[in-house]
Amino acid sequence: MQLRYSSMERPGLDQERLRAALVAPQGPLAQLDVVAETGSTNTDLADHARLRPSEVPDLSVLTAEMQTAGKGRLGRTWIAPPRSSLFVSVLLRPVNADGRPLPTQSYGWLSLLAALALAESVARRTGVEARLKWPNDVMVDGRKLAGVLAQLVMDSSGAPPAVVVGAGMNVSLTDEDLPVPTATSLLMEYASTTDRNILLEDYVRELADKYAQFRAVDGDASAPWADGTSLLEKITARMATLGQEVRAELPGGKSLTGRAVALDAYGSLILVDGAGERHAVVAGDVVHLRAVQA
Repeated sequence: MQLRYSSMERPGLDQERLRAALVAPQGPLAQLDVVAETGSTNTDLADHARLRPSEVPDLSVLTAEMQTAGKGRLGRTWIAPPRSSLFVSVLLRPVNADGRPLPTQSYGWLSLLAALALAESVARRTGVEARLKWPNDVMVDGRKLAGVLAQLVMDSSGAPPAVVVGAGMNVSLTDEDLPVPTATSLLMEYASTTDRNILLEDYVRELADKYAQFRAVDGDASAPWADGTSLLEKITARMATLGQEVRAELPGGKSLTGRAVALDAYGSLILVDGAGERHAVVAGDVVHLRAVQA
């Protein structure tokens, strides 16, 4: 059955409601802005933070009803009909409980942390069981629901760089709207809600909570959180890539095929090739080939 959805059935984001719920002192955010249309929320927030850092504190959020030049991994464009998707970028200035900046090598975990927060939020609020595909995709039964992209924002004053973490999620896209046939949306997965106000609020709260716990352990992905499990363990438990035979398409046009067995201390994917040699994949795209039988 082909799903159809009109623009009239896609209500807009309620900026005042979201601010009342999410911005301090009621919520975890420093500020939140909703715009009708932009090229890219990541680009806009990063530019603002770079040019006027004092105006963009930790946990500043920018979200848009429509993106015309949204970027995914490797510069891919992400475009969707107005009000059909969630486009949200969060500015992070990671420091620990003592106010000391986190080690910059820990920044590599922030996109995975955001993807985990989004997957858990989706599962809890909509009943759609989402899994992670390395390095930062959110999947449902092998189809892409959302992607996360993190980028450094350098500070000309010499202060530690900030990070913008952007998420794009297909909410009410139909078969006709999908950018590629391997994608899906919450509507197509029969989610219990496609209200982007609910989805945005829940995701941002989940992200802020995980971010706070990550900062509390000084950005150590192996250190236990309050519930006794580490970020590494949480991500590993939801990572569909592990245990799969995969092809990693690396920068420069090279590729590597092997079994995905683990994540290392920096979030790199560990592959074991046919000769039994271990490789750490730091960056690249991963294609799931088949599940490895135990």
